[in-house]
Amino acid sequence: MQTLLDVILPVFLVIGFGYVAVWRGVFPVAGIDGVMRFSQGFAIPCLLFQSIAKLDLSASFDPALLISFYTGAAICFALGILGARFLFNRDWEDCVAIGFCCLFSNSVLLGLPITERAYGEDALTGNFAIIAMHSPFCYGLGITVMEFVRNRGQSGISFVRNVGNAMFHNPLVIGIIGGFAVNFSGFAIPGVIDDGLSLIVRAALPAALFALGGVLIQYKPEGDLKAIAMVCLIALLVHPAIVWMMGTGFGLPQDLFRSGVLTAAMAPGFNAYIFANMYGRARRVAASSVLIATIASVLTAWMWLTVLQ
Repeated sequence: MQTLLDVILPVFLVIGFGYVAVWRGVFPVAGIDGVMRFSQGFAIPCLLFQSIAKLDLSASFDPALLISFYTGAAICFALGILGARFLFNRDWEDCVAIGFCCLFSNSVLLGLPITERAYGEDALTGNFAIIAMHSPFCYGLGITVMEFVRNRGQSGISFVRNVGNAMFHNPLVIGIIGGFAVNFSGFAIPGVIDDGLSLIVRAALPAALFALGGVLIQYKPEGDLKAIAMVCLIALLVHPAIVWMMGTGFGLPQDLFRSGVLTAAMAPGFNAYIFANMYGRARRVAASSVLIATIASVLTAWMWLTVLQ
């Protein structure tokens, strides 16, 4: 338990700084919008580009691990959409944004440090394999479904064009594609450029978390508590349970099995709010789900660590 608090508490402190700064009027709401645009449109794409460009993509990419994790993620995405529609009568665009909260686990900020502290640095191979595919898979699926429900009734060509425009004008997707292009080419990022990117990257997550704190004060959970509870249940319990069952069926090696289950058990990542904010849909549910599920994950991650022993 203390290990989890050591990892998660600093995250909450940065979120809390943003919340209190806006609440007390020290930092204006317009300023938070600027920080959000910086982190979402520039710093985080740089982070994704640099991380993927340097990943060892050939290191132990076990198809069974990826199938187990991403089948579970896709099922949870569908459950979130259907639950939001038929339990809470949200419109379809809101449903997709809520489903994305159930889809996108916090694989980097929480998944990596918790797995490393629990099992050591050598146990992170599975985590890195998941992370390499995480944003492309989740954003590809989320954007495709969102564009489908926004543009239903259009011709197939128009739909493909709209999805392509949404995908390839998204700074996060551009950063991911650029990272893979550099990685596959074998081209080394020049030292000066890499150092400059590193300076920006170091600001990405703190800026994003600070902005999330400022955003939370604008979106109170009143009226959405049941939807938020559904997201927490699916993200923290259903997803890891699916990965557990499929991983057991595939006979995954212990290290990969632990990485898959623990990563699936992480709270929705900040990208869940980025996606909702990008479309202006279900932002209150997304922001509150990130916060409440991260708090709840102190207990649920401890539970999964216990059963994985």
